Amino acid sequence: MKPLRRVFLVGGALTPFIGKSHPDFIWKGHSDFGKRENPTLEEYFAQVLAKLFAETGLEPARIEKGYVGNFAGELFSKQGHLGSMLARVESRLEGVPFTRVEGACASGALAMIGAIEAIQAGRNITLAIGAEAQTTVSAREGADFLARASHYETERGLDDFTFPAMFARRTMHCRAETGVTEEDVAHVVVKAYANAAKNPNAHMKAVPMTFEQAATASDRNPTFLKNPDLSPFLKISDCSQVSDGAAAMVLASEEGLRALGLSPDDAVEVLSYAQSNGALGQVSDFTRMGITERAAKEAYADTGLTAGDMKVAEVHDCFAITELLMTEALGFAAHGQGGALAREGRTAIGGDIPVNTGGGLLAFGHPVGATGIKQVLEVARQMQKRCGDYQVGHDIKHGIAANMGGDDRTAVVTILRNNAAV
Repeated sequence: MKPLRRVFLVGGALTPFIGKSHPDFIWKGHSDFGKRENPTLEEYFAQVLAKLFAETGLEPARIEKGYVGNFAGELFSKQGHLGSMLARVESRLEGVPFTRVEGACASGALAMIGAIEAIQAGRNITLAIGAEAQTTVSAREGADFLARASHYETERGLDDFTFPAMFARRTMHCRAETGVTEEDVAHVVVKAYANAAKNPNAHMKAVPMTFEQAATASDRNPTFLKNPDLSPFLKISDCSQVSDGAAAMVLASEEGLRALGLSPDDAVEVLSYAQSNGALGQVSDFTRMGITERAAKEAYADTGLTAGDMKVAEVHDCFAITELLMTEALGFAAHGQGGALAREGRTAIGGDIPVNTGGGLLAFGHPVGATGIKQVLEVARQMQKRCGDYQVGHDIKHGIAANMGGDDRTAVVTILRNNAAV
């Protein structure tokens, strides 16, 4: 949808995304194990809000409406009612109306949509925030929690690790029907880890990944599914990270910008946002992200832009195969040609359409409720040349983000414009 009232991204903040293999994550291999604990969900909300208000200089009382993205706080953290959590962690938000929204891994983008639509309804300064703390339970128990984003009754039995199995199934179909190879998938993985190594907020910033490691199953990089038909099609390195973290953004109307002493050239503009949903458990073609493709077509139609106008992209790479399918859904490559796009280096930081420059979900990390907000912030940061060592070299006028919930069952595609760019 093209906003009827213009919407601008004023600023945002991220916490580091951490989990196992991050140097600051407290687990049984860490020197501080038993002496201190990892941040809680509540603490992540507090951290990201403090960072947001410090970096933007915005007074919390200026926020007129807010939305919280979170998938499974009740399960991982035994905490719901998260709209009221924000006033607890930041007393200056007392009285500000906040609503919690959920759409599996698209929860963050749905929070952003809520903040955008509040501006359409007459608010002038709004906030979207997302967080998840997923390392509170074992990987196996967490996999069962995350399986709630599938059609649990009919899909939970696919494997103990339901979502890895679902995307192994996509990989299997792509190998058979479109010719995607294990090497194509490995190119995505190696790029993600190389980008994360340049990103101080990335979960896997300290973990090296060679092409040989990514392309070959081994004791260090095993296949792990119990489903014998699907197990050969997914290795540990093909999976996004079980991460904790938070992200937040402030949005404003033109009137809100003026109240903050800013102009459209000081902010990145949201040109279009499109949401599409598909029926749970009813994917019609495992070689396409059909719901994301539908949302992308709407966003392009709203703006009169095409895939060729996009100069940076953040796409949902919950598994390595997903990035290939996402680049096809967004029109960067024809059906079945996403592997070639990655193989040719076109999605690298130095390529013509850099994708997931900070490491993506694979290596930046994937705190579910935060991801959709993080993706949009990363596009904006690239536009404003604030990405440090992983900054792309060319100027960026337009960029795109694609956040997905479940097995392409909820999709949000956002197109941004840098008004300061020529």
